Amino acid sequence: MKFHQQPATFVEHVQLKVTDINRSIEFYQKILGFDILDKTSSTANLTANGETAILTIEQPSGVTPKQGRTAGLYHFAILLPTKADLANFVVHISRNNIPIGSSDHDVSEALYFNDPDGNGIEVYYDRDPAEWTWNGEMVHMTVDPLDFDELLKHASQNELWQGMPSDTVMGHLHLHVSEMQTAEEFYVKGLGFNVVNRFGAQAPFLSTEDYHHHIAINTWNGVGAPSMPENGAGLKAFTVKYPSEDSRKEAVNRLEKIGTAVSQEGEHWVSVDPSGNRVLLVI
Repeated sequence: MKFHQQPATFVEHVQLKVTDINRSIEFYQKILGFDILDKTSSTANLTANGETAILTIEQPSGVTPKQGRTAGLYHFAILLPTKADLANFVVHISRNNIPIGSSDHDVSEALYFNDPDGNGIEVYYDRDPAEWTWNGEMVHMTVDPLDFDELLKHASQNELWQGMPSDTVMGHLHLHVSEMQTAEEFYVKGLGFNVVNRFGAQAPFLSTEDYHHHIAINTWNGVGAPSMPENGAGLKAFTVKYPSEDSRKEAVNRLEKIGTAVSQEGEHWVSVDPSGNRVLLVI
């Protein structure tokens, strides 16, 4: 998990808007195995370690169902510590009849599915970084079929999912954006991520400290896709964690230099990318 601690800059926390808070709490507890850190009648902070929230779900007043073909969330990705954890999760999710997609990305093995509101979720584990292939500053990633027979050899004998391991983290975030040039400028020249892979011209993958990606952006919902409705189910905001106050201040200065508004809200600095995705900058 070295890519999700200092000196890396990474996505630490995601906030989602949902249409039925009780239904979503049941899903995230039963299917993913999160614990509730705290909750109100309309929000719940979800945790793996019992100390910090990595996901917040909220039912706003007057929330509307998730709208397709907009900018916003493609998926958030939960990073499990080991291959055995992913194997055990496969057994668990199959027993609960959740439809999934899957892929072997060479750097990782991943499952894909949706929550009850259609919010995309990835659950994955990383192969040893020593096994990743780099060509200069670009990391090799694939979209190959996942070998379930080989993966399930690593499942525990009792094949019981015990919930999210305590050292589970928010691994990365993948976003739909409206236009690539301005979005890439925001995340690279502004927030300070580096391009480490390109899936054609439509999906750059971005990271710090030579991770395969902390953030990815794509135009797969169409160039010019509108921002998601303000009160629609989907992504509310996400948190980017910087290793120091100086590094965060440098990001604020870079954002202002490229003409992006940044404001301070309490202890956080807040900005919005060109597609309407809200970002909290923390240390």
